[in-house]
Amino acid sequence: MSAGITIALDAMGGDFGPDIIVPAAISALDQHPELNIILVGDEDILRQSLNSSRASGDDRIRVHHASQQVEMDELPQHALRNKKDSSMRVAINLVQDGVADACVSAGNTGALMATARFVLKMLPGIDRPAICTALPNLESHTWMLDLGANVDSDAEHLLQFAMMGSVLSEAVDGNSNPRIGLLNIGAEDIKGNEQVKEAAQLLGSGNLNYKGYAEGDDIYKGGFDVIVCDGFVGNVSLKTSEGVAKMIGQFIRQEFSRNFLTRLAAVVARPVLKAFRHRIDPRRYNGASLLGLKGIVIKSHGSADALSFSNAIKVALVEVRESVPERISNCLQHHLDQELTQ
Repeated sequence: MSAGITIALDAMGGDFGPDIIVPAAISALDQHPELNIILVGDEDILRQSLNSSRASGDDRIRVHHASQQVEMDELPQHALRNKKDSSMRVAINLVQDGVADACVSAGNTGALMATARFVLKMLPGIDRPAICTALPNLESHTWMLDLGANVDSDAEHLLQFAMMGSVLSEAVDGNSNPRIGLLNIGAEDIKGNEQVKEAAQLLGSGNLNYKGYAEGDDIYKGGFDVIVCDGFVGNVSLKTSEGVAKMIGQFIRQEFSRNFLTRLAAVVARPVLKAFRHRIDPRRYNGASLLGLKGIVIKSHGSADALSFSNAIKVALVEVRESVPERISNCLQHHLDQELTQ
């Protein structure tokens, strides 16, 4: 492979496996000249897919055989113990061994988190990994974490999530002073449970640009660059948002197809509707970071199409370029040094 950035893909993961991941890999290679890709999975299937796409002669993409596959409904513990040659595990091993700079998988989230944590280990000073992704807002986008890795997090964990989210916003967006919000049921100081109130005190006394409590609508209104919560709240918020987006899309389609006049109005409004779909298209925001690990692992949505998965590859590429794990480690060390001097 040529010099550059190498990303290992769990090519058997997700709902569609190689049918989506191979075209996405080829598209990403076309867009990013410095990119190299390792497709991890069943060698015969992957080589057949490459031959069909006429990409088999490209020296920037190669196949690494793995004999097993983690099922989407498989228990994480079972995958960790019994699937040591799965495409997911082998792709993460390539990161650990320094063969690849990052891993991208659309596979089982729980198994991916458990395997990545076991193989790559946590950064010193980080207790738990967090799932973080960008969500669109009226200004640009909001980074939100945790989105499901930890269903029960204490105040110290929320502080660590805030530091990791701040570093990611700074690294990816070039934002020198990201605005941090703590998700709560109200903006007043008296609102929230003890966990959130204690976390607010820790955030307020640190060196982060903490702006106070964020309510649910602040995720999409803007005003915060990073919003922090525990994984239970974050995952419910994310899935609720996805459901609302699907409902609105369905309502719009129903109303425009109601009769001849509404169908005519749909033709007139087509440019506006196209622009609207582009702005809220979840495929543009696919690729959640598993922050806190010693290596870079990106989780793609399981039902991602080729465009969506190629965006997840782009997220991995940016995090490698910006050395996100190293920057998180440096941020945490700076925080610990400050605590020692107080």
